[in-house]
Amino acid sequence: MRTVRGLFVVCALFVLLACRMRPLLRMVEKMRVNEPFNEGDLVVYPTHGVGKVAAIEKQHIAGHELELFVITFDRDRMTLRIPVPKAKNSGLRKLSTRSVMDEALGTLATRAKIKRAMWSRRAQEYEAKINSGDPLAIAEVVRDLHRNANQPDQSYSERQIYEAALDRLACELAAVERIQPDEATQKLEKLLDAA
Repeated sequence: MRTVRGLFVVCALFVLLACRMRPLLRMVEKMRVNEPFNEGDLVVYPTHGVGKVAAIEKQHIAGHELELFVITFDRDRMTLRIPVPKAKNSGLRKLSTRSVMDEALGTLATRAKIKRAMWSRRAQEYEAKINSGDPLAIAEVVRDLHRNANQPDQSYSERQIYEAALDRLACELAAVERIQPDEATQKLEKLLDAA
């Protein structure tokens, strides 16, 4: 009797683990992302997108020596310095894996969620998702705001948010697949039009 019960428990745990595998993989992905960064690594800063660790330098500020990541964003012609101990809290992470990007691309193929809330509240939610830096959340924004030729026009602010999300997702996709951002944008738009 104990052997059967033990076998049942093992099978139940296996089924539970199989059902819960996706969140577990995400947790492992997040753990992997917290590895230290090296010069030349491509990284993602939540509010600015894909950048490159140009250097790791030490500076004296207010009598204290700080070690800083120097991150350059070539598209925006911007340089950002982040203290090494604060990198994790600031949301700085390595590029997503191909499996995470495939999941984000899969999100684009799903049906758009139509929200009935006021536009100002939806706009805040969309901006928060874009600035989270999470490719899946950004893909949701792109999917929800995408308009085909047979759908009504977007307002100016909707279009701005859509383009910001599309650009952010395309930049990370381009870095992961080692293609040009324009090619990545075309790939995303083809997926959206096919959905």
